[in-house]
Amino acid sequence: MKIYKKVINFSLIIILLNFPISFVHSKTVPSSFADLAEKLMPSVVNIASTQTIKTTSNPFKNFQFPPGSPFEDMFKEFNRPTERKATALGSGFIIDQKGIVVTNNHVIQGAEDIIVSVNGSTEYKAKVIGTDPYMDLAVLQIESDEKFVPVSFGDSDRARVGDWVIAIGNPFGFGGTVTSGIISSRNRDIGLTRYDDFIQTDASINVGNSGGPLFNLDGEVIGINTAIIAPGQSGSIGIGFAIPSNPASNVISQLIEFGETKRGWLGVRIQEVTKEIAEVEKLEKAGGALVASVSENSPADKAGIKAGDIILEFDERKVDTMRSLPKLVAQTKVGKRVILKIWRNQKLISKKVLLGRLESSEQFKAEANIESDASKYVRIENLKISIRDLNKNDISERKFPKNTTGVVVTEILEGSPLMFVSVNDVIVELQKKKITSSNQFSDLVKKIIDKGAQTLYLAIYNSNNQRSYITVKLK
Repeated sequence: MKIYKKVINFSLIIILLNFPISFVHSKTVPSSFADLAEKLMPSVVNIASTQTIKTTSNPFKNFQFPPGSPFEDMFKEFNRPTERKATALGSGFIIDQKGIVVTNNHVIQGAEDIIVSVNGSTEYKAKVIGTDPYMDLAVLQIESDEKFVPVSFGDSDRARVGDWVIAIGNPFGFGGTVTSGIISSRNRDIGLTRYDDFIQTDASINVGNSGGPLFNLDGEVIGINTAIIAPGQSGSIGIGFAIPSNPASNVISQLIEFGETKRGWLGVRIQEVTKEIAEVEKLEKAGGALVASVSENSPADKAGIKAGDIILEFDERKVDTMRSLPKLVAQTKVGKRVILKIWRNQKLISKKVLLGRLESSEQFKAEANIESDASKYVRIENLKISIRDLNKNDISERKFPKNTTGVVVTEILEGSPLMFVSVNDVIVELQKKKITSSNQFSDLVKKIIDKGAQTLYLAIYNSNNQRSYITVKLK
């Protein structure tokens, strides 16, 4: 009997030890990414774009000369603008054997010359087919009759948290760099673009990886690497973000076919439904998008949607949060009739809307005119941002107080210390001093940094026109 009991006890130990081992290995762990990387490498490209940056510097600008002084004309010579060439490095990938390349818009924005390097050695000139600053995408055409090795898009909706992924790109100019990791999260909204819906990954991504592909283990592109969280510009800390392939491929197809995007347009300004608003409106829970205003003669206006309505469902898809509505509308075909379920006066009603085209709207044209007027831009090199003066149209459209002055953030480059500031935020104060223009802001930043300051103290209006103070660490 003693021998029998010992055998039973020993058997139990073996079972308990084996069970967790078999559970851990229930899914195949890749022993190497070498074969996959070798296969994909010819389809990933390095991108170098150059542009001319104009700056004005006058070391004697703080000197005041009496009117008519001979020194006044002499020192005007120092106000002449100077030009220099700036080069930006990024990544991309080939999606057609004719040499069509996908990358981020910010990699080639404002570029005068674009050079694409294939296989780390052969260089080609490339031209822009189309860009979409709203999703930060660009499509290029390599100027060559050669045939190239393309990759295909995978279904990003099927990508799961915990899936293996690999990134290939050109970090810090080291082309052909392969890193691996997993999908850390899905549907991330980091306030970077109008249509944020990022895949988060811990695969190492750094400056220069922008526009490069994020592959699944089948060698399909499921994301386009776009941004990282890098406190203090320390490089990758394992929090990177990629645009999912499904919405990206829709935009890319439009850029290839039309050279521009054709997004659905509803014509409403919206805001978040807070718990307090939900309580007042007698909603079961906070959700949906609260209509703050309706553009005149827009599809929403014609359908009878009013300010104060809460949009809970769009075209049979739930609107979970305010941020999800623009994505749903943009991904819907122009000219489609859709049903909106709306909460009005504590009742659920339905409205049928014929969608328009965003790019044809007055709002879009106004934004495009502002963006195309490069003369209004001022690049703040120390902060790696671009800004423009706040104008009367901004004040009117965003309903700011009439005496508001400041600068609008138009671009945030990789590595900027202003990680908590977004494009279209308005900076109204710096170190408690009122901002009156882009040039004044630029001068003030320079003076503050020259004095050895480690922290900037900003007052800003965010995209919801909420005023707040933030601090920015410079080092």
